[in-house]
Amino acid sequence: MDIVSQAKSHGGSQGVYRHGSAATGTDMTFSVYVPPHDPGIRLPVVWYLSGLTCTHANVTEKGEFRRACADLGLIFIAPDTSPRGPGVPDDPAGAYDFGLGAGFYLDATEPPFAAHYRMWSYITEELPALIAAEFPADMARQAILGHSMGGHGALTIALRLPGRFRSVSALAPIVAPMRVPFGRKAFTGYLGPNEAAWRRHDSVALIEDGARLPELLVDQGDADEFASVQLRPELLAEACAGAGIPLTLRMQPGYDHSYYFISTFMADHLRWHAERLR
Repeated sequence: MDIVSQAKSHGGSQGVYRHGSAATGTDMTFSVYVPPHDPGIRLPVVWYLSGLTCTHANVTEKGEFRRACADLGLIFIAPDTSPRGPGVPDDPAGAYDFGLGAGFYLDATEPPFAAHYRMWSYITEELPALIAAEFPADMARQAILGHSMGGHGALTIALRLPGRFRSVSALAPIVAPMRVPFGRKAFTGYLGPNEAAWRRHDSVALIEDGARLPELLVDQGDADEFASVQLRPELLAEACAGAGIPLTLRMQPGYDHSYYFISTFMADHLRWHAERLR
């Protein structure tokens, strides 16, 4: 693991790191904020998964999470959203919603993407092992949240790995990718045309198929240009109601899909997670 940069912030350390990934076959870059703490103490971990077009840098630079993490004693981890580098295939048309920056937190099975687009294995196996080895992280106390495509990732990972995360939340998540253009394009390209294979990467389908969460917090801006066609929060509300999953879905007046929205509610989500990580 190479140190790309480190800086002191709110008494803790904000670092950016790079390592060679066995899962993706590429170098991967991620950021970690470690709050001030006594030597020898292990701290709870919050994973943040970003959305389409993003890298680790978007939330690191614009998420406004460090003061809350310093106050609450939380390690904050921001991975990249896809593999990058020479030989990594992209969308042939150069679209932003597929290929580089749009890994959808799954392991692709279709060529030419299957060789490198293994974000599920990277996020759920390889990077957690690295974090546990290199940082003062208490891996028995983990939480996960994400935005948009990253909200999809956070929800599906928590639903498929019951017991790993004490809490899960999302900001404007893609909740039913099988039913929206973003998801259908990605799933067809990465997983092929068999929609039965898509269900394990769709939050609403997973809930319909029996997966459960103890509770869920979701914020959604009512001025979000993607809400009605790509995000469909009402489908998550219906699925949770049918499954008896306590969902707090907060429609936030006037907020869009941007980091102005994310940064506004970030500290609130971190406080919610901290209560459950104690």
